[in-house]
Amino acid sequence: MNIFVNGVSYHVERYGDGEPLLLLHGFTGSVETWKPFLPYWRDYQLVLVDIIGHGLTDSPNDPARYEMEKAAADLDEILRYFHLQDAHVLGYSMGGRLALAFAILYPHRVRTLILESSSPGLKTMQERRERMKRDEALAEEIEQYGVTAFVEKWENMPLFASQKRLPLSVQQQIRNQRLNNNALGLANSLRGMGTGRQPSFWNRLSKVNVPTLLLCGEWDQKFCRIAEEMKEYLPNCEMIKVPEAGHAIHVEQREIFAKIVSRFITRRRV
Repeated sequence: MNIFVNGVSYHVERYGDGEPLLLLHGFTGSVETWKPFLPYWRDYQLVLVDIIGHGLTDSPNDPARYEMEKAAADLDEILRYFHLQDAHVLGYSMGGRLALAFAILYPHRVRTLILESSSPGLKTMQERRERMKRDEALAEEIEQYGVTAFVEKWENMPLFASQKRLPLSVQQQIRNQRLNNNALGLANSLRGMGTGRQPSFWNRLSKVNVPTLLLCGEWDQKFCRIAEEMKEYLPNCEMIKVPEAGHAIHVEQREIFAKIVSRFITRRRV
């Protein structure tokens, strides 16, 4: 279904009747990211959201509408629309950055927080400026050459190298999902809520008191280092390094990922 949230038409799908679990996909993803987990998480009320600029959600012309604070405010309104006081929140990569922002800005809305291959942003303004330049160049490339050319480049990044081990049919499913996005939405997502553009939340991690799980794949050394450092700041946190997985654990080790999430929520209910 599509609902209007702060002037933007959001595509949201719900499944089940249990405790609410809000699922946030990564950059170039959509609600389709989480469909394989419907059989695993039947005990929950799953709330799947196409993040602004992705899938069937609107792609506004103004990059400022994609800013992290506004995207988090949209999630608050989505929960309100469904009369949900709070939810367990799971985010992957970009969706993990948004999930963390949501937990910081709307702490009363989050029961537990699960961050897969994610970060609190960049620490210094210099790092942020350099990243914004790279993201702007990538955004312009998407607009100039189109989504198909971009996806070809994106899926061959070293970050996703371990996905080459997956069956070709699974790789094709991921590619098709990425291709279903549009150039304006992806470009403005980079401009509005890219890692360089978002606020740095490092100095606010100590305020995140909800039970938090950090997940990284053992082959994704960069994000495992980030998770190790985040764990030092988060007061109610545990971390799991998943064997034989890279950045997208939910794709590369689906059953293990599903069990880890279920066990964590069951064990750390508040």
